[in-house]
Amino acid sequence: MKNTAKQIIGKMVAEDYRTAAVFQEYDIDFCCQGNLTIEEACQTKSIEIDKVLTDLAAIQEQEDDTTPEYQFWPLDQLADHIQSEHHKYTEQAIEQIKPLLDKICNVHGGHHPELYEVQKEFMKSAGELTTHMKKEEFILFPYIKKLVTQGQVSSPLFKTVQNPISMMMEEHNTEGERFRKISSLTGKYRPPADACNTYILTYALLKKLEEDLHLHIHLENNILFPRSLALEKKLSHKKH
Repeated sequence: MKNTAKQIIGKMVAEDYRTAAVFQEYDIDFCCQGNLTIEEACQTKSIEIDKVLTDLAAIQEQEDDTTPEYQFWPLDQLADHIQSEHHKYTEQAIEQIKPLLDKICNVHGGHHPELYEVQKEFMKSAGELTTHMKKEEFILFPYIKKLVTQGQVSSPLFKTVQNPISMMMEEHNTEGERFRKISSLTGKYRPPADACNTYILTYALLKKLEEDLHLHIHLENNILFPRSLALEKKLSHKKH
């Protein structure tokens, strides 16, 4: 199927994750802003639509695709994967980056005051992400897994899965914005000429964490959440 400017970015990435590389190249947010069309995203950033469509077609024509087809995974399996892979990685990355940021702020902060702003934003994100993931692990994911395993809608305190999902997506947007600010403050994670090895490592780890968050949020916003909403709706109709 030929790509068009009217295609929804998040849906396209959900169907073929290789396309995420193209959107990242053009600095187009495919996770938090995945509900936009290619045309809308390109217009916002003044990007030539035809060039993006050409690059998307080129990457889709490549035969070697070892990317998991997450859109076909059972919802309970996908939720477990997000928790065991992405939640665990995020927790570990936070603990690894915190002391490194302390060190480079102490050593290099005098000449690079932006490091203090990076540290401030990162610490906010660390706290919010930790709380956010626990809400998913103890409230949202168990309910989604119940929908799958029990095949029926229970009566949760939040009434419908739409309510916690809306909250989670709003929090995703907040963290997306926060990491865009960190990326901007660090010049897209490019260490300065006088950076020591710790400085270089810290920027590399921050970049890796942001990249993982893109996939993490994409799996939830563009696959897990819409499919969970559809399943709850289907089971509700069956119940009545």
